[in-house]
Amino acid sequence: MILLENTRLYATHPEVIARALQRWFLRIDPLERDQEHGFVLILDVRNRVKVVDVISIGILNASILHPREVYRRAITLGAASIVIAHNHPSNDCTPSDEDCQITNLLVEAGRVVGIELLDHIIFSRKEFYSFREQHHI
Repeated sequence: MILLENTRLYATHPEVIARALQRWFLRIDPLERDQEHGFVLILDVRNRVKVVDVISIGILNASILHPREVYRRAITLGAASIVIAHNHPSNDCTPSDEDCQITNLLVEAGRVVGIELLDHIIFSRKEFYSFREQHHI
């Protein structure tokens, strides 16, 4: 489900992306905020966000970020790179073991298809965690 298209948003820093997603998240139904949402941000060669795609709506503590779904629209739109993100309804942005495993898998999948995964951002209402800033990508 495409959330945004042809934005003026540039993925210059993880905080820019996290704050934009946090603002959007405040606008959705409060009941849906208790579910994890997975996003892929499709970037052009200048790191402008062309599309924000909601690729998964999960449950309280899980969301599926499968490589096929993550890269499907990115390949179709000729993405230069992508950023993935998901929320933690618990407000604790510490990545789980599963978050780390899927990040590594998506980095490898990006190498295969030629679309670099620039970052994986976990966000809550007020905080965020960037795998790139923490040198995990």
